[in-house]
Amino acid sequence: MADLKEKLCFPVFEIIGQAGDELGLDTYVVGGFVRDSIMGRECKDIDIVTIGSGIELAKKVQEKIGGKSNISVFKNFGTAMLHFWSEGEDWQVEFVGARKESYSHSSRKPVVENGTLEDDQNRRDFTINAMAVCLNKDRYGELLDPFEGREDIKRNIIRTPLDPDITFSDDPLRMLRAIRFACRLDFSIHPDTFDAIKRNAHRIEIVSMERNIEEINKMLSSDYPSMGLRLLDKSGLLELLFPELVKLKGTESVGEKSHKDNFKHTLEVLDNVSKMSDKLYLRWAAVLHDIGKPYCKRFDEKTGFSFHGHEIKGSRMVKPIFRRLKLPLNEKMKYVEKLVLLHLRPIVLAEDVVTDSAVRRLLFDAGDDIDDLMLLCRADITSKNINKVKKFMNNFEIVERKMREIEEKDRIRNFQPPVCGEDIMEIFSLSPCREVGILKTIIKDAILDGKIPNERNAALQLLYQEAEKLGLKRQ
Repeated sequence: MADLKEKLCFPVFEIIGQAGDELGLDTYVVGGFVRDSIMGRECKDIDIVTIGSGIELAKKVQEKIGGKSNISVFKNFGTAMLHFWSEGEDWQVEFVGARKESYSHSSRKPVVENGTLEDDQNRRDFTINAMAVCLNKDRYGELLDPFEGREDIKRNIIRTPLDPDITFSDDPLRMLRAIRFACRLDFSIHPDTFDAIKRNAHRIEIVSMERNIEEINKMLSSDYPSMGLRLLDKSGLLELLFPELVKLKGTESVGEKSHKDNFKHTLEVLDNVSKMSDKLYLRWAAVLHDIGKPYCKRFDEKTGFSFHGHEIKGSRMVKPIFRRLKLPLNEKMKYVEKLVLLHLRPIVLAEDVVTDSAVRRLLFDAGDDIDDLMLLCRADITSKNINKVKKFMNNFEIVERKMREIEEKDRIRNFQPPVCGEDIMEIFSLSPCREVGILKTIIKDAILDGKIPNERNAALQLLYQEAEKLGLKRQ
C-alpha cells in the first residue's frame, strides 16, 4: 500500500487546503484518487468535496493558482471543473459540495440536497470509492474510511457501503460499474453484493444504453476482458443487454459427434487478442467473430456439426447489434464487419496449399486491416491439441511471408485497377452500363489471379481483347 501523504505532496493539494481554510470550508479529496493512491496507481483526475459551496471553493483555488488554468461552472449541478497545468503536469479537478441523494423507482437521477461528509460517503457506490482525505491544514492527510475501503483494497474486494439492494435499485448502472471495477482492478465482488446484482439485474432497463455501453467498453479494454463478460453472464445482465452472445453458450452431442461451447471459445479468443493488442474494436471483432454460429448450425451423420456461412451471417448481424448497443455506425463498425466476414479466410489458407491468387484476393479484400485480421486469426486458434496449433501457426507464417512477397511485387493492398470505369466509358464512348462492370471485373480478377501484372499497359491490352468479344469498338 502506498503512503497517502507522499501522493498529497503535489502543491495543488496544499493550495486547495489553503483555499478551504480561508473560506472556512472543510475540504476533502475523495473517490478514485484516494483509491488509486492507496493502490499505487497513477491518477490525474481529482474529486474534491467540501462542506459548503464547491463552486466558491473552485473559484478561490483558481484565483490562487493563476497562470494556465480555466474553470467551467455547472450551477444546475452545483459543481465546477478546474483544468490547469503545473510543473509540466496536466490536472483536472472537480469541486462539489457534500450532498445526500434520494431516488424514485423509475429513474436513476437522484433528488440532491446539501449534506454532510457522512451523507456524501453514504451515497458512494463502493467502499473503495467512499474514502476521503482531509486537506485542511490542521487535519492534512487524515483518512476518513467509515466502510473499511482500505481493508477491502487489501482483500481485493468490491463491496457496497450500504445495503447493496438499495444501492443497485437506486442506480442500476452501479451493477455494471461493480463488474467493471472487478475487471480493471482484478478484484472479486463480495458474495452479498453479487447476489444483489443478480436480484436487481432487471433494473438495468431504466439505464440508457449509451451509459451501459460506456461501462462495457471499459470492461473490454481491461487486461482480461473475458472476466467482465463472465460476470455479466453469471449475474443475468448479459441476457438482458447482449442476448446474441448468450446464444453461443452450450455444447451438443449426437452419438460420438459434438461441438465445442462457442461462448467459452469466444472468451478465449477475446483474451488472446487482448494480449496482443489494445485496439477496442479489434476486441469487438473477437467478441462478434462467431456470433452467427447459432443461426448456421447443422448436423450431418457422417461429418457431424457444421456452421457453414456463419461468417457471412455474423457480418450481417454487426450493424443491428451496433445500432442497439449504441456503438458507432461508422468506419469502426465497417472495420468489425470486415474482420468478422474475413476471419476464416486466413485459416482456410493455412489448412490448404497457399496459392498466390488466394493471397492476392485476401490482401485486396482486407486492405490496410490485413495485419489485424491475421492477429484475430491467430487468436482464434484455441485448440488444446499442441500439434494442431503448431501446424496452424507455422502455416500462418507461410501465408504472411507470401503476403509480404506479393505486396512488394504487385502492390495489391488497397489497389485500384489501373484502368477504371471512367477510362472504359471514354475509350468506347459508353454511358454507365452492364458492359462497363463486366470489363472492370475481368481486369480486377486477372490482376488478382496473377494473369497480368498490376500495370496500365497490360490492363489496356486485356481490355481491348475482352471488349472485342463483347462487340465494342474503340472510338
